[in-house]
Amino acid sequence: MRIAFLFAAALLAGCTAAPQRPTHPSGDATSEGATAEQAVIAEAWRSSAHADDEFDSLATWPTPDGGTWLIATAKRAHQLRIFDADTGAMLRTVGAHGAMPGKFDRPNGIAVHGDLVFVVERDNHRVQVFSLPDFRPLAAFGAGELRSPYGLWVHETAPDIVEVYVTDSFMEGADHRQVPDFASLDQRVRRFRFEAHDGASPKVTALGAFGATDPQTALRIVESIAGDAAYDQLLIADEDLRHNATVHVYTLDGAYTGRAPPAGTFKAEPEGIALWSCGVDSGYWIVSDQLRPRTVFRVFDRGQLTPAGSFVGARVAATDGITLHASPTARFPAGALFAVDDDAAVVAFDLRDVVTALQLDPDCR
Repeated sequence: MRIAFLFAAALLAGCTAAPQRPTHPSGDATSEGATAEQAVIAEAWRSSAHADDEFDSLATWPTPDGGTWLIATAKRAHQLRIFDADTGAMLRTVGAHGAMPGKFDRPNGIAVHGDLVFVVERDNHRVQVFSLPDFRPLAAFGAGELRSPYGLWVHETAPDIVEVYVTDSFMEGADHRQVPDFASLDQRVRRFRFEAHDGASPKVTALGAFGATDPQTALRIVESIAGDAAYDQLLIADEDLRHNATVHVYTLDGAYTGRAPPAGTFKAEPEGIALWSCGVDSGYWIVSDQLRPRTVFRVFDRGQLTPAGSFVGARVAATDGITLHASPTARFPAGALFAVDDDAAVVAFDLRDVVTALQLDPDCR
């Protein structure tokens, strides 16, 4: 079904409140920390704290004047925060609480493609699309399909055409902590085709949903998702500590591969996922393990997903979203990894420090 989305139709997304995401019995992070075997890498900078914002996901955008923006979703504030990626200074705020175009109701996942930014709103049950640098609203979609969306990944399949993968963590029960019937978990990830040709109104096609339904491998609680076209891999984090919190590997067509990192890899919730591409098919995956008193950033081989090391920062804790900017900036000639610090701030790591500390491929610096 092909649907051209005007914002009048998108307003339907804000009519009802979405279910609240479950709180795990142990809270949002465990009390475990780094071990002696893990490298400690000092953060290059930490932004000022915004304790009431509840930062979640991150994305970067190279500006026309040669700078780089780091864009963060602020769930509790119902806004986006834009930082200077080289310094951590906050530059501006976008949006307000509401259902009208340009407003948000608990924004969560975010992705940048070219001069477009895609933002998932859990409680407006939609994805909004904006143009950069002005954050002009262009379209909204998903209101008819999404129930409790969290994360997304955007993949270009042809000029001016991208596929958008959105995780949908709808739950059941009075407290919204109950995993739905396994048969319905084939709707944990929804796909859309977004077309934005020059001079034409954006068009969106709903491409259906997918997810394993076997009790041992079903996607129980989902948020973070990221893909790699070179290896036909889609990594989806299942955060359910009551079962087996891990990262499952699907193909880009939505077929479950049965692959995951070794059992017991994650000690808390696997949260942000970032691909570190160092060449056509070389590089690494980084996944944040949402621990206290410090987050453990686990590094895996890009193709095989075998462990390649792990590190902690000097202070960053309970990380939700991460994003990796592999292009050089004024401050980071080999790029940087950006991470949320305990919902209240954002931090940066110089990728050169990561390569050195973990003895990774020198081509990544």
